[in-house]
Amino acid sequence: MSITRRRALVVASSAGIASTFDLIPRPSLAADEIKIASILDESGNLAEWGDPMAKCMTLAVEEINEQGGLGGHQIKYIRYDTQSNDQLYAQYASEAALQDQVSMVLGAITSASREVIRPILDRYKTLYWYSTGYEGGVCDFNTFCSGTTAAMVVRALIDWAVPALGRKVYIIGADYNAPHATAKFIEAYTKQDGGEVIAQVYYPFDVSEFGDAISKIQAAKPDIIYSMLIGAPHLGFYRQWAASGMKGKIPIISHFFGGGNEEVLLTPEEGDGIVSCYGYWEDIDSPENKAFLERFTKRWGSNHPYINAIGMGGYEGTKLWWLGVQKAGTVDRVRVIEALRSGISWTGPSGNIAIDPQTNNVIRDVYIARAKNRRMEIVKRVPGMRPLFTEQYCNLIKHPTTQTQYLP
Repeated sequence: MSITRRRALVVASSAGIASTFDLIPRPSLAADEIKIASILDESGNLAEWGDPMAKCMTLAVEEINEQGGLGGHQIKYIRYDTQSNDQLYAQYASEAALQDQVSMVLGAITSASREVIRPILDRYKTLYWYSTGYEGGVCDFNTFCSGTTAAMVVRALIDWAVPALGRKVYIIGADYNAPHATAKFIEAYTKQDGGEVIAQVYYPFDVSEFGDAISKIQAAKPDIIYSMLIGAPHLGFYRQWAASGMKGKIPIISHFFGGGNEEVLLTPEEGDGIVSCYGYWEDIDSPENKAFLERFTKRWGSNHPYINAIGMGGYEGTKLWWLGVQKAGTVDRVRVIEALRSGISWTGPSGNIAIDPQTNNVIRDVYIARAKNRRMEIVKRVPGMRPLFTEQYCNLIKHPTTQTQYLP
């Protein structure tokens, strides 16, 4: 497809943008707007994650436009709702790239849906942003991953928990690929810190009765339970654990807990004391986060659900892309990618985030937090966590044509 190139020269309207802005439109792009899109589950089973992401992205776009957009050009934000149906991801990725010809797509919540659209956006040369925390290993010149990886948060949690709570770790998790893969990190980092994983048990998503699991844990007498349970049925474990009288006797840590706002769904009697780790919590006490929450509440109302790291990803990814376009002075995909990989960093509601040019993942602050009265109390900030594991295998500086995902 031939692409008409024409240059729009405008005086920069905000600090940091190039003095001229090279707008390289595609045929359907109006001269006064730049299109970006989200492809998210805004309805269906995953709506509790997709809807906040879209709201956070909306806020980011509105803030950018209020500041003059990009070189005076407003951003047009297109929202595709996949209705929690992976088949629609492929349809909408093609539509965004070919029909709407957007400059960037931010999308996917699950890794499965990410791997549906990533090759499509690679093929059609549309910059892709994946902002959800994930298992790690994506190595793709065209794809940026701004969420935490499993190795990052596991390392932070284990380094804190084993010295503080004890050496013997018992893993309980959902029976699918991510917990099984992540267990390898838990084992490795526990061993490095002088501890050991004494048992691993996994349960299907629909299991809600955990009496037998609790009996096995009591018999094993671990110092720490590492939970990778997920979804509404698995909340039964935390409720039954508290009812058994074991709450407070063996601490629970989990980098899954809080991703679905479990701390809100459980009563304080059931959830208080469980420790998790993510790249963002609404309870972070910083000027940047307080200002963000004020803007978010003004835009969406005071009754909005607790904002977690998954929702925040829509805001972070959009702002990081914006900084890349500002630095590049153009929406040309390759030049924006080069700008993003040349040292882009940003301090926002979740602290500092910097693009790692070797992996197109990020180096970022993560936060260990404890559930308390349906909120998350920050226990420790761990600054500058690198994309561990991913950087062991991915080197886009030496091999820029890589388009794969490495798995543990």
